[in-house]
Amino acid sequence: MESSVTDLFGLTVFGALESIRLYFPRFIGGLLVLLLGLIVAGLAKRLTLGLLKALRVGKFLVSIKVVKEENEIRVWEVIVSELIRWSLTILFLVPTVEAWGLPKVTDLLNQMLLYLPNVFVAVIVGLIGVVVANLTYDVVKQGAKGFGSNIDKTLAMVARYAIVFFTVLVILNQLGVASDLVRILFTGMVAMLALAGGLAFGLGGQESARDILKELKRKLDK
Repeated sequence: MESSVTDLFGLTVFGALESIRLYFPRFIGGLLVLLLGLIVAGLAKRLTLGLLKALRVGKFLVSIKVVKEENEIRVWEVIVSELIRWSLTILFLVPTVEAWGLPKVTDLLNQMLLYLPNVFVAVIVGLIGVVVANLTYDVVKQGAKGFGSNIDKTLAMVARYAIVFFTVLVILNQLGVASDLVRILFTGMVAMLALAGGLAFGLGGQESARDILKELKRKLDK
């Protein structure tokens, strides 16, 4: 009885060691792929930052007064470079987890790779939204100077934050975050602006409307 138990224990240990021996090369291979991916991703991030710095996009936008400070664009440059780094890291993680025999993790990483283009588009939309918001602020402020310093600043701020608000809605919709909520907010914002505009026009033009009605009544009485 004791010998049979010992033999069974020996077979179990031998089987475990054999499994480790067979799995070890796969583990080392996956680890090497992962290390290579981290190195490539790091180099890609540095190259992207260097390329964006060489293009001087921030200085160009500052020179045409679309943005006030170059640091505003540097934030977006860092975001783009980080996205590229993580995209390459995930790309190398796929063969790594396949080598390690983790199919569930592989499926999750593939879904993340398919989702990354949405993130890139959202970042581009965000950058364009910030540029357009700043440009609109300057245009509205210059165009409303005749109304006074306080009014032109107020109108410019309202125009800027309206564009920022719609930009955020577009980004959330692109990322697929609470799409129904985004549509409700967008509809509510449009309805609020239409109602505010109608009330402003109605209250501001009621005297003119009264004069028109009086003139029409006077002609009918004749």
